[in-house]
Amino acid sequence: MALDDDIRVLSGVRLFQGFTHEQLRLMAFGAETITLAPGKKLYAEGAPADCAFVIISGEIGLYRQQDGKRERVSTERNGAILGEFALIAESQRLMEAVAEHETRLLRLSRSMFRRILEEFPDTAAILHRRISANLQAMLRQIEAVANRLQR
Repeated sequence: MALDDDIRVLSGVRLFQGFTHEQLRLMAFGAETITLAPGKKLYAEGAPADCAFVIISGEIGLYRQQDGKRERVSTERNGAILGEFALIAESQRLMEAVAEHETRLLRLSRSMFRRILEEFPDTAAILHRRISANLQAMLRQIEAVANRLQR
């Protein structure tokens, strides 16, 4: 995929709204494009997280272990970002991610992302607020799934 195509994909990600073309270009330049076959695991629940992924095309199913059962939490599609918290802090994957169809993704490393935040501190503050809001929404989703499973 060409750099301009990667920039276009990143510009459609809600987390990166308001980024300048230069910031998006830096991210796209440092990103790695990967392709997963249907059924291929992107990452396992509990695995160390050092990067985020943006879905270019295809679908990723997110699963969580609950009482020994593998439960689907959601299906993510084009433009979705997976594991955004890993861009700013060491963490573990909260869910398993599996390609539902052939899926192309951009892999964004934490080190590259931190470099952008160091160069653009105003952007860092905006992102902090967005990531916090996204984490709260995700925790509400997980809680809702847990409540349904406990019934």
